[in-house]
Amino acid sequence: MVIGATGQIGRPVVDALARDGWEVTAASRGGGRDAGWDEGVRTARLDRADGDALAALVGDGCELVVDVVAYDAGHARQLTSLADRIGSAVVISSVSVYEDGAGRGFDTQGEPDGFPVYPVPVPETQPTVAPGEATYSTRKAALEAELLAAGDEFPVTVLRPGAVHGPYSPLPRELYFVKRNLDGRKRRVLAYRGESRFHPSSTRTIAELVRLAAARPGSRVLNACDPEAPTAAGIGAAVDAVMGAAARTVWLDGPPEDSVGRTPWSVPLPVVCDMSAARRELGYRPVVSYADSLPETVEWLAGCVRGRDWREAFPLLARAYPDLFDYAAEDAWCAA
Repeated sequence: MVIGATGQIGRPVVDALARDGWEVTAASRGGGRDAGWDEGVRTARLDRADGDALAALVGDGCELVVDVVAYDAGHARQLTSLADRIGSAVVISSVSVYEDGAGRGFDTQGEPDGFPVYPVPVPETQPTVAPGEATYSTRKAALEAELLAAGDEFPVTVLRPGAVHGPYSPLPRELYFVKRNLDGRKRRVLAYRGESRFHPSSTRTIAELVRLAAARPGSRVLNACDPEAPTAAGIGAAVDAVMGAAARTVWLDGPPEDSVGRTPWSVPLPVVCDMSAARRELGYRPVVSYADSLPETVEWLAGCVRGRDWREAFPLLARAYPDLFDYAAEDAWCAA
């Protein structure tokens, strides 16, 4: 059973497991009527917050549960309470749980000297933030702690993706470059000279790791990132190549100046994750490069914003980056 099956990660996960021969129940709030899966995939309605509904759907037993929307300790307890009826699980967490050992993490980025100084690359043994209910990162840490406490009684693979990308994303970072090209912008500004690296995770990469973990149940935590971590400038060049565009890039040596130069990847220090554990424990091999995964994402994004306000199409992205397309500010800065 895949929980959250119609979302960005859930769709390729369902496809990967079905191709591997699993009999898949695709569970989602809407029931997945329009997902376009083969007849062999069963669909079901599920409100993730409803523990009784989850238990009823698991029924007498389920060999594998993949939970792509689990968020906190409460969701973890819902799963562990069904441990006697679930063979194993794969649960999606986030690299945002990592702390640098000096109390800095994703939650301190906005503070003076608050950006975490991670090793390059970050292994799964890196310290994590304290579990709690205050933030996304602490909730994900609480989710992990609760699941892993079950030990061998409930084999769970916890996957930590980075900047997730692919069609059906509610927070598509690539729109930063795609929309500028669609709008005919011939110039863009990138902070930190475009050298920021925030490790991306293709949904196809995540789906492959789920597929491999499903075949090798165990209690483990694994990073779930792409084979490479391109710079922000490299991502822009890759999007340009897909779209046949040729924008000129203006560099900011340091951080963004208000909205100017700010991208969804703009970090002052690298966030790059180690994938050697996945290779060692699951036999993982890369299935797609960042550049090769882009065409379907670009096509989907272009269709979503064609003739439509981007903030209406992607309200979550608009809340996170309200000034993502402040062209007037960019033009004024370049003219100064």
